Amino acid sequence: MRFANSFIFNSNFNPIILRILFVVAIGLLATVFACKENDQKQSKDQEKPDTLMVNSDPGRILAAMEQAYGGWNNLRGKRDVEYHYAYTVPQGKADLSTERYMFDDEISFGHYTRHEINTMPKEKGVVTHLFDGEKTTITLNENVLENEKTISTAQFVRRANYFWFVMPYKLNDPGTIARYLGAEIYKGTAYDKLEITYDAAITGKEKNDIYILYINQDTKMIDRFYFSLPFLGINDPVIIATYQYESVADQKIAVKRNYFLPNSDGGYSADPSITQTLTNIKFNNGFTMENIALTVE
Repeated sequence: MRFANSFIFNSNFNPIILRILFVVAIGLLATVFACKENDQKQSKDQEKPDTLMVNSDPGRILAAMEQAYGGWNNLRGKRDVEYHYAYTVPQGKADLSTERYMFDDEISFGHYTRHEINTMPKEKGVVTHLFDGEKTTITLNENVLENEKTISTAQFVRRANYFWFVMPYKLNDPGTIARYLGAEIYKGTAYDKLEITYDAAITGKEKNDIYILYINQDTKMIDRFYFSLPFLGINDPVIIATYQYESVADQKIAVKRNYFLPNSDGGYSADPSITQTLTNIKFNNGFTMENIALTVE
């Protein structure tokens, strides 16, 4: 399976892939992680010594993780956030946007000054997306677009971007199925491994995302994980993500996210397939539905 080339969207991709935009995605959202690790995924640095600390209660691990990030109540109390977002690939292309979210109702707005990958790459000018909690409005150079596929893609991106920002607090949503996979040393760091996915009866989805989380036993945060994208036809958790964090207003924010896609042989390049960078993060901006899409610097 040649995932690496099909993960970036352009006019040659079929409608199913376009609907699945990774921004890097899920949006949806609601589904989360499992892994069958094979020999190809395990590096020579991985060991499983008997001296690892073992906490086999997934609920306690997830609760400790949420607090390590700063806590949902703390984040929700900040009401909203704005940041500059760069989504880049090695070929030199990029989607650059100002992102704004309101944590109540999961309102998501994006203002694109450069859009060469996932957001209308053939068009010129400024693109905006606004998900109001129910539907998405998209504009190109201030003209509202009515194309159903364009709107569907924009809504996926809006919900995906929001999900990745608040991901640590989404992993214990109703319907979560969490399973402890044991403790493991990876490159000298001890991790608890959790497999997380969602109950189809709760999510209403035939196939739910699968994640394998590597939760640092010291920091209690996610340093790396594997995940699937069933809507893209990637049913096994073979995409690798690694995160780097900064503290912003008592919250630990993943300001650099690298994603590694397997090649046709199942191996991985040393360089990421996709990099997402968050800068100039600001909370409590006073956004409302009336002003969230107004002036963007």
